[in-house]
Formats: sequence, C-alpha cells, structure tokens
Amino acid sequence: MITPIVQFGTSRFLQAHADLFVSEALETSEAVGKITVVQTTGSAERAGRLKALANGFPVIVRGIENGSEVDRTIQVTSVGRALSTTADWDEVRRIVVEEAEILISNTGDTGYNVGDEDLSGAVPASFPGKLLLLLEARFRTNSRPMTILPCELVARNGDTLKAVILNLQNERIADTRFADWLSTQVVWANTLVDRIVSEPLEPAGAVAEPYALWAIENQPGLKLPCRHASVLLVDDLTPYEKLKLHILNLGHTVLADIWLKTGRPQDETVKAILKDADILSRLMRIYESEVIPGFAAKGLGTEAKEYVSLTLDRFRNPFLEHRIRDIANHHAEKIVRRIADFQAWSPDVPMPILSGIVKAG
Repeated sequence: MITPIVQFGTSRFLQAHADLFVSEALETSEAVGKITVVQTTGSAERAGRLKALANGFPVIVRGIENGSEVDRTIQVTSVGRALSTTADWDEVRRIVVEEAEILISNTGDTGYNVGDEDLSGAVPASFPGKLLLLLEARFRTNSRPMTILPCELVARNGDTLKAVILNLQNERIADTRFADWLSTQVVWANTLVDRIVSEPLEPAGAVAEPYALWAIENQPGLKLPCRHASVLLVDDLTPYEKLKLHILNLGHTVLADIWLKTGRPQDETVKAILKDADILSRLMRIYESEVIPGFAAKGLGTEAKEYVSLTLDRFRNPFLEHRIRDIANHHAEKIVRRIADFQAWSPDVPMPILSGIVKAG
C-alpha cells in the first residue's frame, strides 16, 4: 500500500478535520490517496489511540447547520497505517523518502520548540528535529519535491516552520545544496484550520461541530491532499487567519481568562459559561467596542460582524461539551497570539479591556 500523505500528530482535531476530509474525498476519487499517521511523542495514552486509527474510526458531527440541528456519524477510513517515531523510525523514514507527496502536521502549541541537544540521538526529541532528518533522507535519496501543510495554530505557520527548519539545518547540517532544496523544492504552505472538536472518542474518533474550514494559501508547486467543500485554496490567507484568530480564538481565551480568575466549575463548558449574563455581556462588550472596531480599521468591519454572529452560534452549540479547561492550556502563550498580536495589528483602536488581560497575563 502506498500512502502519499504522511500526517505527524494523532490529535482528535486531525481525526475530525484532515482525516475526515480525505476520507470523504476518497469516496469520490478526489484525494491523492491514503494517510500514514505518525505519533511523534511516546505517550502511552496516544499509543492506544494509534493502534485504533488504521482500523477506521467514527467522527460524530453535531450542531446547527443551515438553521437545523444535525447529529450524524461519519466513519473515517483514510488512515492506511499508524506508526510511531519511537518504535518505527526506520519505516517512517522509508515512507517519507519513497511514498510521501504531502506532509501534514499538528503538533500542539509548543510543537516548533527545539532543544539544545535535539539532534544528539538517533531520533530527535522535537518535531522540527525529526522533520529535518526525514527531509534530509529524502534529499539524499531522490530529491523529489514535497508539499508541507502545517496545521498548528501559529500565524503564517508554513513560513514559521520553514524558518525553524532552515535555521536548524544551518546550525547542525551544513550543506548548501540541502539548504537550497529545502528552500526551492519543498513547498511550505501557510494554512488556517477552523473546527471545534470538543471530545475524543475511545479508542479513536471525535465529536465535532458541523462548521469546518481548511484554508490553504496558494503558491507555485503546491499540491492539495484532496478536493473537499471545507478545503479552500486562497490567494491571501490573512483575512481568514485574522477573523478566526482574533474573534473565535480570542473569544475562547477571554472566556478562559475569566474562568481561571473566578473559581468557576472545573468541568464548565463554553455554552454553560455563556449562560451567565454578566460574562456574555463582557464578551459582547469586547467584541463590539474593541474587536469589531479593530477589524473595521483594516476594512474588514462587515466581515467581522458576520463572523462574530457565526462565532456566538458555534459557542452555543447545544451538542458540544467544549470544556474551558481544555481551552485554558498554554494560556499565557495564547494571550500573546490571540490578543496582544491583535492589538499590535490594529494599534490605533483603543482596547482597554483586552489591554488589561494582556497586562495581567
């Protein structure tokens, strides 16, 4: 079996996003092929999930779609193999060298971090370290081009990952031909992913909302994993990125900030916290007096109003148990990316409430 897509990460998000899109596209012959999923950590919990992925898994889609409630289950069958860099490094390297056309990643909020001794062992500890050695093996063997589609929630994630890899290569693998290949033959795509995936299913699978978006910024040589209604090839990712990051994600972080500071129930969900009239009022005040004006200053006021309305409907999805404690992970980093960066993007608009959150965080 040939798997032209290699996916780094086993998250429930990827299961309900890229894996599901490719699975549905395979049914109409509009995907390049199946996926090899690669676990990049040694987590025992995720090892159990890994074994279940290649057998097919359910994604339950629940929420409001076109004004009506939907509750459907989709069986995802796009994963052909599930491997671990800990146990299957040689096979992972072979697949990246011989089979892969597209690499997908979703490695968490600190996934691009690199340690000082990262390349000292046979299998690097970090995702960038692993990726660099795998790409070097491909370069040394056949030098075929490749598309990389990072799905981490990092602004300009393709540009960012490329810079990390080139810097690491420059420091630790001195080879100008390899550096040139990384720069010219590897397509580092900037992407934006947007779907609330609220719950894992055991041993594999997830519960997700109906809304889904995978916006991919076009560039020469880019190859898409599939054609799907939720996959958009766009000329400029910026409007999609800003609306999602600084409305939906910003709203999540505002709610998490309130939750962390006020001793609210540990299992509280987004829909539950918004039933508190005072908290809803505070969130709306931020949206209406700080966020929408910030977008209006960039000529995106109408789009921001529409996206706020869509966001509130998604937050109130009666089916999703989207727990605030999950959103609150890596809270300090999220404040910087979702709130402080918004202020820097639209510096002439007063944002006193958001400024208070940034200062305290």
